Amino acid sequence: MGLLTLGIWLGVAHRDFVFALSRMVTVMVITCPHALGLAIPLVVAVSTSISAKAGLLIKNRDGFEQARKVSAILFDKTGTLTEGKFGVTDVIALNGKMNDKEILKYAASIETHSEHPIAKGIVASAGEAFPVEGFRSIPGKGAEGKVNGKEVKAVSPGYLKENNIQVTDNRIERLSSQGKTTIYVLIDGELTGAVALADIIRPESKEAIAKLKEMGVRCMMITGDNKQVAKWVADEIGLDEYFAEVLPDKKAEKVKEVQSRGLMVAMTGDGVNDAPALAQADVCIAIGAGTDVAVATADVVLVRSNPLDVVSIIKLSRATYRKMVQNLGWATGYNVVAIPLAAGVAYSVGILLDPAVGAALMAVSTIIVAINARFLRVEKGARGHFV
Repeated sequence: MGLLTLGIWLGVAHRDFVFALSRMVTVMVITCPHALGLAIPLVVAVSTSISAKAGLLIKNRDGFEQARKVSAILFDKTGTLTEGKFGVTDVIALNGKMNDKEILKYAASIETHSEHPIAKGIVASAGEAFPVEGFRSIPGKGAEGKVNGKEVKAVSPGYLKENNIQVTDNRIERLSSQGKTTIYVLIDGELTGAVALADIIRPESKEAIAKLKEMGVRCMMITGDNKQVAKWVADEIGLDEYFAEVLPDKKAEKVKEVQSRGLMVAMTGDGVNDAPALAQADVCIAIGAGTDVAVATADVVLVRSNPLDVVSIIKLSRATYRKMVQNLGWATGYNVVAIPLAAGVAYSVGILLDPAVGAALMAVSTIIVAINARFLRVEKGARGHFV
């Protein structure tokens, strides 16, 4: 372009060599591709810094940039949407002699001496317990002991069936339909209450799903649990769709099934069983607290194991892409306007750029691209997550 400018001014416009040479030099200075060369790397550097501070470890840059096009996301249930441990969800008084808090405390008193995960969930939820005398395990059925002078038993439904103890309360039937685990409390031989437990849903899960749906992303869950449990979790957090009773080696097939609908699919999981599904997905996101296999497969790792960070990934990916387009647009647009001016097309109206001005404009374009990259900031909420 510089040589073309020189030739036109010498051969067509018949200007002197110094004038033509000045135009050629100005064009060559203006077209120095600093802005174009820095447009993308600067944005990449800034977005990487932001993601690291937000607890998002980007392992595969291409996968991260594809996240902006995600239209469906599949979550593993246990350890991702839920905490992977039992917690009390309901306490039901059955004979009116005790309130919910007392029933839970008596149950926790008996379960304090048990190592079973369900027992630990009851104890953790109660927070406090009474002293127990004569604790005794009922193999496969529960435990019993003396609490405050009362004979207390915390038992499974199997114990009630074995001893022909009938439960007709509709609330118990509702808990069973949700797939929850129910422990019954008997005091002095009388059925007093029931404690229902389920895998604890992470408090952030519902908010994350709501935000993803606002962004136009279809939210799904994949789990090996039965349909009742899956439906309860899906209804609680507002999922669009769920796949239940999926064997570990079939999870990747479910990802393919969703992809066959023409959707760009992201998969989020934490276990060894999730690795094939993560690898199959267009964008794979691993929970930081998960297994090494899942983390090794991932494009992005959520260091804080928080579902809300999935929202952060997609928003940051979209913001990064917008900033790249802005920088490329500026760098290209600058050349489209500045090169003709440098060549002297506006000389007839008194506009002429000399090499020094061209150098200044070239430097300004680079500075603008750098500043624009630094403006890549996504507003954060009170808990540090992108909103």
